[in-house]
Amino acid sequence: MLNVGLRNLFHRDGTRSELFALTASADPADAYSRANPQWNDASAFGRPANFRFGVPQQLEFSGCNESPELLARVRSTLEAIGGEPVEIDFEPFLEAARLLYEGPWVAERYSVVGPLMEAQPDAVLPVIRDVLAKAPGASAVELFRAQYRLQELKKQCDAILEGLDCVLTPAFPRPVTLAELEEDPVGANSLLGHYTNFMNLLDYAAVAVPGGFMENRLPWGVTLFGRAFTDQYLLGVAASLQQALGLPTVGGNSCDYPLPAARGRNDRVRIVVCGAHLEGLPLNGQLTRHGARLVERTTSSPDYRLYALPGAGIRRPAMARVREAGAAIAVEVWELPSMELGSFIGAIPAPLGLGKVELADGTWETGFICEQNGLHDAVDITHAGGWRTWLAESGG
Repeated sequence: MLNVGLRNLFHRDGTRSELFALTASADPADAYSRANPQWNDASAFGRPANFRFGVPQQLEFSGCNESPELLARVRSTLEAIGGEPVEIDFEPFLEAARLLYEGPWVAERYSVVGPLMEAQPDAVLPVIRDVLAKAPGASAVELFRAQYRLQELKKQCDAILEGLDCVLTPAFPRPVTLAELEEDPVGANSLLGHYTNFMNLLDYAAVAVPGGFMENRLPWGVTLFGRAFTDQYLLGVAASLQQALGLPTVGGNSCDYPLPAARGRNDRVRIVVCGAHLEGLPLNGQLTRHGARLVERTTSSPDYRLYALPGAGIRRPAMARVREAGAAIAVEVWELPSMELGSFIGAIPAPLGLGKVELADGTWETGFICEQNGLHDAVDITHAGGWRTWLAESGG
């Protein structure tokens, strides 16, 4: 679990520790190393807001009667800090997990430890020998078939994650005893990995978080996972959850360390729209074609005026921030993949652009703004309170 890690991973000013900076760096000597995207830097660590978390429909507790109640408590705590639970089909994830031990991936491990097993069998733990025993018989044909199936499963799992910020699962169905490990090490380890064995195969980020204690005082926890390169965001959710649960860290220290005031960010960017990009209006396709989804309908802070821009073709509005005589304007907040932002910006015509817009709750999000010279000959329609209302009033 990350009981100590969450506290020590970040300095009190929210910057990354040396440990995280090292692990997040690309290693030019490692062919599998990847660069860390900018959206996953230290500034992405913070408190989550209006997030959606998946909860598996297929929950396995292996006879444990305490885990369901502990999970329910964590779920309600995530809801209390701003999360919206969404039940998801977990079977594709579980099938991918089974491939780790039941499929030919054991051959990958055997390629590393096999020579040692053959030369010094006693130097390898019995559980490892048992897991890898069938590896020499795995064929290339089996491997390719399994890879094709894994790709099919990843497509299904990625689609499930598309509209979520993270997924909540127990860290394991139930704890196992040393006696169980000795009697059936493969089965016991497989049970412990029920909710995590698919992580590497599907290329997801995950963090384990303390969730409480069982009646025998054994620690119990959950896993939060999401798309690759959302590590900092997941850590922000995990830290917020741990603080809300009020659990002590290792050594009995309080977990009420300060979190950055900024909202946590993942691999999605939020865009505030007020006009032709609203749902159902002519330019909304520019958002949906880039994989955007509607997050919420709200208003700006009461510091804006709304204008109808002149010109032929699709009618467009502009919001302008003012020091006085402003009003709250109806807006929508959309979320699109960060990698799509560049091509989306390229389609925005002058005099519009993207800047920062203050919402009714005081948060600032990226949104459409207008250059001041673009307001010449524009019609002030602030009285309508929003673009849709003005279109209805004007017959547009």
